[in-house]
Amino acid sequence: MADVAELAGVSHQTVSRVLNGHPRVRAETRARVLHAIDVLGYRRNMTARALVTRRSHRLGVVSFDTILYGPASTVHGIERAAREAGYFVTIMSLRTIDRAGVNEAIGHLAAQGVDGVVVVAPQRAAAEALADLPAGLPAVAVEGRHEGHVPVVSVDQFAGARQATAYLLGLGHETVWHVSGPDDWLEAEGRREGWRAALSAAGRTVPDPLTGDWTPASGYRAGRALAGRVADVTAVLVANDQMALGLLRAFSESGVQVPGQVSVVGFDDIPEAAYFTPPLTTVRQDFGEVGRLSIGLLLKQIDPAGTSGHEHLVVPPQLIARDSTDRARTARLP
Repeated sequence: MADVAELAGVSHQTVSRVLNGHPRVRAETRARVLHAIDVLGYRRNMTARALVTRRSHRLGVVSFDTILYGPASTVHGIERAAREAGYFVTIMSLRTIDRAGVNEAIGHLAAQGVDGVVVVAPQRAAAEALADLPAGLPAVAVEGRHEGHVPVVSVDQFAGARQATAYLLGLGHETVWHVSGPDDWLEAEGRREGWRAALSAAGRTVPDPLTGDWTPASGYRAGRALAGRVADVTAVLVANDQMALGLLRAFSESGVQVPGQVSVVGFDDIPEAAYFTPPLTTVRQDFGEVGRLSIGLLLKQIDPAGTSGHEHLVVPPQLIARDSTDRARTARLP
């Protein structure tokens, strides 16, 4: 910093103000300091800075099954928002979900001196582990339950499934079948309840849901089972796009026409969804907004003047209509 100050012809206090974004620095002075930083290749010593500020400017993220599109996109949104806020991120990805594993990961991050943690907690075991957070460690849960002392950011899974189901009923279908995600996932529970609520509100029959594990293979198995009941099945809400892909393959092999005989809606709007055969109607989640809100809540806790709060911020989903649902169906019905 002293070398930068000498080259720029300013005091080291001025260099510090420029680095910290202080507003009371003349534009000409700021430009000279930034030029000197570029010329000298200056980089802050984050360890020394942490000793002075008592902050590491590092955040921890605990996540699970990051090969799945939803959790992986959530982590990406969190990491990008953290970088934009000037923080580095350490990610702990767990292969198995249990309370002990979550607690161990959080403890490991706390021992590294992170300023706070974001826990992607879409499963009950992860949500329950938040009760064991170290005292004083700022934390935010993503897709967890809003029942404890930890702020939560989530997509409104219930509303997304309810909207998709109502859309299918609006096309003239008598009922909508459902391929659900695993029972221990909170997201799967929310989507299942939204689907059931829409059918009940319309006075329609609620079929027994089929259960998958988020993979195309499980969607394929569900598709084979539903293809044998095509006389009764005219619309299916699938709890994620990967399972919808498997279901479409099974329908194609069985000679079931989509959307001619059955309309299909997925969930997530993965990048490939628009290129399925046919292009998939689906429910889009704004993972970038989830990341921004999560980091915002965490930084409010880290700020000495901030508050911990018990906030629950909800991100609305969006239905994206494509060719896997027959938008002309209503006109053809008697």
